[in-house]
Formats: sequence, structure tokens, C-alpha cells
Amino acid sequence: MSVAFRRESDEEHKEPAFELPLPPGPNLVTRAGLKLIEARRDAAQAAVDAASGEEEVKRLRRDLRYWHTRAGTAELQPPPGNDIVAFGSRVRFRLNGQERVIALVGSDEADQAAGLVPFTAPLAQAMMGAEVGECVDFAGKPEAIEILATEALEPEA
Repeated sequence: MSVAFRRESDEEHKEPAFELPLPPGPNLVTRAGLKLIEARRDAAQAAVDAASGEEEVKRLRRDLRYWHTRAGTAELQPPPGNDIVAFGSRVRFRLNGQERVIALVGSDEADQAAGLVPFTAPLAQAMMGAEVGECVDFAGKPEAIEILATEALEPEA
């Protein structure tokens, strides 16, 4: 039999397990975001400690490395003021004739369904630095977004 048709083991043909990708940019977090990251890190550690199978442990350790990295690189941001849209702001705005409210948060805290938008998203980037009453460009449209109100998500400690 030709060597080309021989298979040494199944291990040679497995897909490599890559690390979980880290979101680009700085790891800015709110206090709630930092607590969330720490809780996920602790849950990942508990899962690793409780795991028994070798493959399961490998997968869980990969998750744990991700959350350890996110906890270690987290940059806790002070609450913003209420006059300019910034990281940690809840923003009420009008886009395409519809009013919406979103909060600008870190990547790990983001939840589109709950209105928690990562600060790196194009919508968030378009509004950053805008003042109440200001109109900003978005998606190639001039003055597409009107900022109606902004407030800090968290009160100053």
C-alpha cells in the first residue's frame, strides 16, 4: 500500500484549537463590566476545577485564559459627565425619525438586545464626543443622528 493512503492516527487530522479572539482596541470597562469579567473568570475557573475529561479541560482552560487576559487588561473608566457622549454614557438619540436609547460599554459587557453597545461599534464611534442637541454624521449621511440626552450609566463613587 502506498504511503499516501496510510493514516498514522486520528490525531494528525484534527483541527487545531485556536485561542479565543480578543476584541481589538483597549479593554475599557465600567464597574459593572469589570464585575461581569471577574464573575466569568471565576466561573471558568470553577468549571476547569470540576472538569474530568482531557478534551473538556483543554476547552475550558482556553476559556479561562481568555477571561484571565480580559481581567488583567481591564481599564476601569471613571463615569462620564452628563453633557458629552462618552464611554459609560446612556444616550437618547433620534436616527431615521425614531428615538432610541443605548449605553456605550466595553466589548465583554455589550448586549445589543439590552441596548448595551460596545464603544467600538460604528454607531457609538459616531456619537462619541457629541453634545446634547448636536447632530452628527452616520453611515455616510450628514447629521443623521440627533443627540437628545446623555447621562452617566453609573453615579460617581
